[in-house]
Amino acid sequence: MAQLSTDSRYQIEFVVLSFEGPDLYSLVGGLGVRVTELTRTMCEMGYSTRLFFVGDPEEPDYQVENGRLHFHRWSRWLSRRYPNGVYHGEVAKVEDYEKSLPQFLVSQVVAKNAKAGVLTVVLGEDWHTASAMSRTAELLKEEGLTDQALLFWNANNVFGFEAIDFKRLSEATQLLTISRYMKERMKTLKLDTQVVGNGIPPRFWHRIDKAMGKDVKEILPGTLLTKVGRYHTDKRWIMAVDSMKMLRDMEFAPKMVVRGGREEHGRVVRERAEALGLKWARVAPPDTEDSTILQHLNEHKEADVLELDFFVPEKFLRTLYWASDAVLANSIHEPFGLVGLEVMACGGVAVTGSTGEEYVHHFHNGIALSSDDPREIAVYIQELARNPERAEDLRRGGRKTAKRFSWETVVEDFLRKVELAAWSRGLNLQKA
Repeated sequence: MAQLSTDSRYQIEFVVLSFEGPDLYSLVGGLGVRVTELTRTMCEMGYSTRLFFVGDPEEPDYQVENGRLHFHRWSRWLSRRYPNGVYHGEVAKVEDYEKSLPQFLVSQVVAKNAKAGVLTVVLGEDWHTASAMSRTAELLKEEGLTDQALLFWNANNVFGFEAIDFKRLSEATQLLTISRYMKERMKTLKLDTQVVGNGIPPRFWHRIDKAMGKDVKEILPGTLLTKVGRYHTDKRWIMAVDSMKMLRDMEFAPKMVVRGGREEHGRVVRERAEALGLKWARVAPPDTEDSTILQHLNEHKEADVLELDFFVPEKFLRTLYWASDAVLANSIHEPFGLVGLEVMACGGVAVTGSTGEEYVHHFHNGIALSSDDPREIAVYIQELARNPERAEDLRRGGRKTAKRFSWETVVEDFLRKVELAAWSRGLNLQKA
């Protein structure tokens, strides 16, 4: 990625507050991916950037990457007490985050930046950071530092909205949303927001390992589907499993590779598959070498559904997206739908819902479902199978679309929001 010249950069430091982050302990879903890629891009564009997140208790409190990216692992004492991931002991961590982080942020980051002539731009992500962002604004006012920082808060989802004092938060920050769909959801609460979306990292344009992709297809011939996401009713897992049974009845010999989580809904999904006569196999290789993964897929190739019960390397996941006839990102409620965009970037066929996945144009660059009926999936997969040229058109269209969603473009858009906020406050952004 090309670094911005000093003539085009401002004297600002980005600070991102999030529960999730880059550690495996913290990387649960799209939020962890978002803040990891967003902050790394800010750094690569020449800005000093800080990410405060609830990190791995075995990693240091503070760590610097590439000289400009500062990781602050917050509440490690609680992470030691709750070792089973970032959301283990969630309530206690939220309380600690709110009580302890704002004071540090104001005194150790904003105040020091102000002395150096640097404006601090703070972005809080999701409901866990809402109270901390509001408290930060109050402390800035108490310390006479209000004009030394610009505060933004972003809604990635509606989760936790019932715990947010939106009047207090909207007075403290400029509200953002992840998509136009979420902007409309926020309008129902009479909240005015701006949109700053998600992106794709440059490495997603690297060449796919097509040889390995062909190996996957040889092991799992017929119609290959993939589904990745938390086991949650919003992800419409039952719909995906039901469509598998319909495709089998249509003699398409479908196979589905899935990667879920530890959520209780996973048991419901497996029971549904069993009730439909679908054989479910757990794939858990001892290591994540390509050859080992392929070997274990081969050992379970007679199953209808193969669950990847291990941390799947990004390289293999990208290859799987490309090798699949379709990737079912068919959520009923998806504020943005990052998986669908990643699939398109890899040259895969994304099957999404019709909520925040605004980048999908039905049967031009992907497939957008308009109902809860599993027959809709089956009919569309049948059409792709019978019309390979149409499927290739979708792959090419999807990849072309995804190229417009780079993280660099997202940061540039956020900088426009920063410029607008500074102008409305009468602040003069200084060039670096």
